[in-house]
Amino acid sequence: MSQKIVVIGCGVVGAAIAYELSRIPHFTITVLDPFPPAQAATGAALGVLMGIISQKVKGRAWNLRQTSIRRYATLIPELEALTGRKIPWNPQGILRLCFAGEDLSRWETLIKTRHAQGWRLEQWNKTDLNAACPYISHLLTSAIYSPQDLQIDPTALTLALVAAAQKNGATFRFDARVEKLNGAPTCHQVQTQTESIAADWIVVSAGLGSAALTQTAAQPVEILPVLGQALRLKISPPITPQFHPTINGDDTHIVPLGNGEYWVGATVEFPNEMGEVVAAEGLLEKVLEGAIALYPALADSSILQTWTGLRPRPHNRPAPIIEPMSGYSNVFLATGHYRNGVLLSPATALMVRDAACEFFGTPRPLN
Repeated sequence: MSQKIVVIGCGVVGAAIAYELSRIPHFTITVLDPFPPAQAATGAALGVLMGIISQKVKGRAWNLRQTSIRRYATLIPELEALTGRKIPWNPQGILRLCFAGEDLSRWETLIKTRHAQGWRLEQWNKTDLNAACPYISHLLTSAIYSPQDLQIDPTALTLALVAAAQKNGATFRFDARVEKLNGAPTCHQVQTQTESIAADWIVVSAGLGSAALTQTAAQPVEILPVLGQALRLKISPPITPQFHPTINGDDTHIVPLGNGEYWVGATVEFPNEMGEVVAAEGLLEKVLEGAIALYPALADSSILQTWTGLRPRPHNRPAPIIEPMSGYSNVFLATGHYRNGVLLSPATALMVRDAACEFFGTPRPLN
């Protein structure tokens, strides 16, 4: 007998959940979203996956990161083979730039920890940095290189996840705004603006829209918007080095896209006292100035595009929220990933898949 699972939300997290669930033969998956996939927070992401180079070394935060990095190694070729879609990604790692006077002891400790955990992480001196990346400012003294981290196009990834889930039989509705959950403690129907959709198990993965759907829970969650701004630049003629990792320094990402194009960003802007999120004037210009200080060739670039987007940040609790919804027996929350939705989407999807298998008593896949 088939079990009906409804996933609410089709950002990168919802799409990853739909794909992993669609690999279970006994599950019938329906994904509901009022907008096309990869909108909202997913569309406002640079896709920089800082897992190994993160300072998280234990507990859930680290386990989610390493699970995701491991899954990405198999997920990308798996999706490309299943869908025929090419997913742009940079396998040349992440280079975190260090500055004169910076205390490197925490990085030295992290490198030892990562090696003990079976991961690669390297400390480069000025000579190493200049030799590998001559386009980086020679004022920088050292760097930390993480060859197993990566950067991926979030939109292309999400669309590939949707296509792969569809090939596995999942249904996607991009005209359906969920208004409420009908029934408690067991919810038998998801109510949209036009119809009721039957469900045996429900996953709420709607980012900022998740909070409204939890108001009937024993403990509603509060998710606040955090704004980010970024720039798409082009250097002409392009710089085309053989080695061109994603670059991070002073909380600024420089993401090479090929053909002399780069994403540069992103800002982190919190709501004001009124709860409004307004892009700070002049902040994006400061981000560009900081990027040029790290990567001088960007001084001669032209701006192709600017964008802003909102990330969902849980209030008064760690991100993300991956747990059963309080007061419900068959509703699961997978939301509020803040700045790490793309990074943590594979691990989140596996956790949701395992929770669904446990709920229905279904054996989970071995991979």
